This record gives sequence, structure tokens and C-alpha cells, in this order.
Amino acid sequence: MYAVIGGSGLSQLPEFEILRRQVQRTPYGEPSGALLIGRLAGQEVVFLARHGYGHTLAPHEINYRANLWALNELGIDGIVSVASVGGIRADLGPGTLVIPDQIIDYTHGRALTFFEGDEVAVQHIDFTWPYDDGLRKQLIQAADAVGESVVQGGCYACTQGPRLETAAEVKRLARDGSDIVGMTGMPEAVLARELELPYAHLALVVNHAAGTGDSQQAISHAQIAKTVQDGMGRVMAIVKSLVQLDQQ
Repeated sequence: MYAVIGGSGLSQLPEFEILRRQVQRTPYGEPSGALLIGRLAGQEVVFLARHGYGHTLAPHEINYRANLWALNELGIDGIVSVASVGGIRADLGPGTLVIPDQIIDYTHGRALTFFEGDEVAVQHIDFTWPYDDGLRKQLIQAADAVGESVVQGGCYACTQGPRLETAAEVKRLARDGSDIVGMTGMPEAVLARELELPYAHLALVVNHAAGTGDSQQAISHAQIAKTVQDGMGRVMAIVKSLVQLDQQ
């Protein structure tokens, strides 16, 4: 059973038959909302809206530890994290789908580990390759099965938000080797690794990053909204294909 964490633009799963809503208590407080457990393409799936009901939680306000802990308690097989991102690399324009294989963390002040506290031993987990290779390959296979082209690999820069980046910041991200930029990839990815949960990102590029492409002077929120509307149907086709492939 897979879990899907929906970001901006995916606050609910179309065609998802909700069987029950589960309020999961955790040692780290409340998750973003109730876990929705139901069926998608005939298979059991768990869905969590990362930003909460009504998209009310800013990236730095999300209780990532509670979210990951709650999902892990259900005994899931892996997590597909759906994210809306900006494209830094010139060929990653709006509408491009990316399955990154690397991430750089530019956030600050977020609770980013389960291994802290007086009674918890510190553990230095290996994070050389932050995304689960097996789940990434399954996503790529699922995309191919429905005829969707995805960019296989790339580096996700995770910034603090909730504001968008400056043009100068995007230049720095590019110099650092980043290809796309978002605000919620960390600490979500590392917390999944600490829990030994397979985790992968399915990112939809919704705009050129600040100072690049047609965002040289400003970022168009109208364009972002249209790209999200057009692109999330393609994202859902891949997610549905993934859960079906998992049962074959």
C-alpha cells in the first residue's frame, strides 16, 4: 500500500474512493490533517494533504515529523511525494515532470530528525542518495506505461519559503548544481529515510524560476495556476499507473 503526499495543486486525489478518515496521534503532535485511506484504480492507497485542509499550512509550518510518523504507523510500502516546483535548468520549463535523484537543503529552523532528545541515541544515517532507487524506477516505469515523458534525475533545491526566491538566489542555486526548486522536500525526505520508508518525488514544474525564462521580471501566478490545472491530471495518471503496476 502506497502513501501519496499531495502538495500545492494536489490537495485531494481525483477518482479516489475514500473508505475512512483516520486521525493519527503521534509523539510529535498533529499531522497536517486526517489520513485518507481508500482505493485508487482498485488498489488501497493512503493520501495526506501536506499543507492541510484548505492549504493553510506554509512550508515551514508543516509538522513533517508527525506526517511521516503517522504514515509509517499504517505500515505503508512507500511514499510518493507530489510537488510543484520551479524550473532552474533551461530545459525544465512549465509542464515538465521530474523524478529527481538528489536534493540540497537550504531550509532552517525545521525539526529535521527523529534522533534527538535525552533518551534517544544519535544516528548518522546514510543519505548519499536521498531517494529510494527502486521506487524511482517504478515511477519511471509507471510513467512510461501511460505514455508520459519524465526527466529521470535532477537536483531539487529545497528553500525555506513561503516567499519565492530572488533572481540572485536562483543563480546561486544553479551554481550549486540545482535543477528545480521547491519548499517542502526537506526534511520530508530525510525523515522517511530515518524510518526506512521508500520515498520518491514526482515533481511538476509549474514556472521558470525567478530571473530565468519568462520569469525574468516576475513570476506569473496565473501561469502557475494554469500549469497546475493542466499538469496534475498527468501526475495522477502516473500515480494510478504506479499502484496498478505494484499489483501485477
